[in-house]
Amino acid sequence: MNLNLHEPGSPVSRFINAGIAGTYVRPHRHQIDKWELVSVIKGHFDLLIFTPDGVVKDRITLSPEGVSVAEIPGGTWHTAVFRAPAAVVLEVKAGPYEPQLDKEFASWAPSENDPAIATFVSWLETATPGERVR
Repeated sequence: MNLNLHEPGSPVSRFINAGIAGTYVRPHRHQIDKWELVSVIKGHFDLLIFTPDGVVKDRITLSPEGVSVAEIPGGTWHTAVFRAPAAVVLEVKAGPYEPQLDKEFASWAPSENDPAIATFVSWLETATPGERVR
């Protein structure tokens, strides 16, 4: 679930994203000039960074009690894993926000209607750097 905090056409896009454990965020990347900054407001959230061919490059755990902010350079393959029971995240990125052009989804990740999502989400919850998408 997300809530847009910016006006259409704003040069900086701002969103509140919320998700429960098990929520699927398909791995994606934004345009090379569209950096993204995420900050956890409540709960725990893991940010997974991938190589172009689906190898986990980094896993960053974000929480209000520890590291709470991460910046994702444009063109970087990534996804989010919401930890139990849920997390609320502030997302800020270069605008303007154009939903149809915002993301390129990874071909190596299941689409939102694929029956393999549950297995893939389960893998994302424990994937460590060096592991390749199954």
